[in-house]
Amino acid sequence: MSIIHQIGLTLVEGVGHIYAKQLLAHFGSAELVFKANFADLMAIPGFREPVARRLLSQNALKQAETQLKFTERYGIRVFSYTDDGYPRRLRNCPDAPVILYFKGKADLNYSRVISVVGTRMATEYGRQLCRVLCEELAVYDVLVISGLAYGIDIAAHQECLRNGMPTIGVLAHGLDRIYPPIHKPIAAKMLEAGGLLTEFPVYTEPLRGHFPQRNRIIAGMADATIVVEAIKKGGALITAELADSYDRDVYAFPGRVGDRSSQGCNALIRSNKAVMITSAEDLIFEMGWEKRRLSKPVEQPELLSGLTDEERRIAEQLESGPKHIDELTGLTQFPQGMLAMYLLELEMRGLLVSMPGKYYSLVLPKG
Repeated sequence: MSIIHQIGLTLVEGVGHIYAKQLLAHFGSAELVFKANFADLMAIPGFREPVARRLLSQNALKQAETQLKFTERYGIRVFSYTDDGYPRRLRNCPDAPVILYFKGKADLNYSRVISVVGTRMATEYGRQLCRVLCEELAVYDVLVISGLAYGIDIAAHQECLRNGMPTIGVLAHGLDRIYPPIHKPIAAKMLEAGGLLTEFPVYTEPLRGHFPQRNRIIAGMADATIVVEAIKKGGALITAELADSYDRDVYAFPGRVGDRSSQGCNALIRSNKAVMITSAEDLIFEMGWEKRRLSKPVEQPELLSGLTDEERRIAEQLESGPKHIDELTGLTQFPQGMLAMYLLELEMRGLLVSMPGKYYSLVLPKG
């Protein structure tokens, strides 16, 4: 099948992924869909005249040429759902995208894949769960998928990078941008062993409705979805519900009764929509995984190497334990605005974590 015609089909307003597959099945190929005349299109039960006229205009094919040029220029791979490289787990979902855009080095059909999701308002408890989970999973050769959002998502990606694990971020926009922009440094590092994946063509903005839509990819690509922290209503629960509808395993970490950030996890466990886990060991047992001999040992980054003098001054003050930003201001003698900039850079590089109440803690390399 011509990839440009398949891309074009997804760019026609009114043709969703499910309907696109029906058109492909009816005509046999995307090329034949665009070659069909008005009568052929309107002969399909339920086909609407405005959609037929948009197909006949061929404007979508011109847009597809622009998309293809962009992907070729920036090393973005395009996968049709009929391609061998398309994620096979996702292909089994009825609402799987017809087209996926991917930049990175990870195998989308990795043998062990989990999704890690949670609230954007992560607590230190949730970040610590991500930290320990990834540390313990590192020897099991697992690919971790999340959404590159604030909170649990970015914590999961950071911890994967810290432990030498491949991780893929599923985006709610095109690959011409990163949202939120503050996560660009992490996204760049993810390309080295993991990657960035989206169903949205370039120049697509991160609109509100795109986030629940992309969650089906996060759920559909994985063998299991792990909810670390979740509020009562939110994207993490949507992802868990989708995973359950795809007959995939769902696991959740419990939290304290009354904690807002754990209400969603506790509700999933209470309603038997998720199996409770309290450690990576629980997950490993449930999944029936055995340790694997990796082709090369996981490389642990030297977290404190390559720091500027200013960054090292901050890191040295945090070696004795967590400190409030006001205390760090006094110890380092940096203006608070400048200090906040350095702290953000260190956090984006996975060297420290922000804690409730404007406290910061250094992430020490594992011995």
